[in-house]
Amino acid sequence: MNTPAKPLYYGDYLKLSSLLNAQFPESGRYGREAHDEMLFIITHQTYELWFKQILHELLSVLELFSAVPLDEKKLHVIVRRLDRIIRIQQVINQQIGILETMTPLDFLDFRNFLVPASGFQSRQFREIELRLGLSHHLKNFGFGRFTEEDRRHLERVAKQPSLFERVDAWLARTPFLESEDFSFWHSYRVAVANMLAGDADIIGNNPLLSEPEKAQQLAELEATRQSFACLFDPQLYEQYRRQGNFQLSYKATLAALFIQLYRDEPLLQLPFRALTRLMDLDEQLTHWRSSHALMAQRMLGTKIGTGGSSGHDYLRSTVSGKRLFADLFNLSTYLIPRSQLPALPDSLQRNLGFQQERH
Repeated sequence: MNTPAKPLYYGDYLKLSSLLNAQFPESGRYGREAHDEMLFIITHQTYELWFKQILHELLSVLELFSAVPLDEKKLHVIVRRLDRIIRIQQVINQQIGILETMTPLDFLDFRNFLVPASGFQSRQFREIELRLGLSHHLKNFGFGRFTEEDRRHLERVAKQPSLFERVDAWLARTPFLESEDFSFWHSYRVAVANMLAGDADIIGNNPLLSEPEKAQQLAELEATRQSFACLFDPQLYEQYRRQGNFQLSYKATLAALFIQLYRDEPLLQLPFRALTRLMDLDEQLTHWRSSHALMAQRMLGTKIGTGGSSGHDYLRSTVSGKRLFADLFNLSTYLIPRSQLPALPDSLQRNLGFQQERH
């Protein structure tokens, strides 16, 4: 190990001279400096620092997910780094509360000096969206608010494999669903039919329900039966997928459901944690969009944003429209009670202890 040429000083290591002298309130150039503009600048600079760390972790996760096969050690590291991203997201979401100590009148003291700059021009946040998989979900993803250099960079990022695509490919490689002596989907289909038949008997024999109420609940049960049908018919699933009801591929969805149903098996506990972290990440991102939309409404009402967007209305529209892993949330639709799960044969249970995916 080489000895440093001179002792390292705290401020030099963190480049504090540059960092703490990078706040230049725009309002000061036009007269009296608005007091709350410093808070606005520092909060957004802090966002960008956290975005940089998220990208640092995310690029690592993407590289690890590209391994075929993906062994348990790599998956463990992925889960840890996803967990770190989620913790950072939680901090970012809490920072909105700090911004909200600024009143709408405080914001108006300097808002007009910011036009046409906008948070939509955050290259790092847009890159995070792309690397997570937003370009896969939104085919007409645009970069109109960026400089030419930033636009070219984001277009290159959009062409690279995203986390969504890596996860889909990983799940699609998961084995255990079919073997010489066991067909999980045949057994699961029988279990689902038995569960729904039992539910129908409960409804039909419930003395507390009127005939119209029974008819309504039986109709809802039939709708549930139809929702299960796509799991047993790849062509029907693809039809639903083209209509936007699913994003994951058919094989990936079946594998994710298998992991959810048999999460207690030793070798499936880590994949289950990975899927849970992906849902947590999506939840925090949705929370960010929702909180950001509410803050914009609080600050601007129905005014347009500084970048020319429709402000709160636009942000609110993105809350549900930019969900990345909604399919994982929706798997709860297809869960059945543990007591009714098909028993796994001994040979499959032995395999669950040694090999997670095939080459």
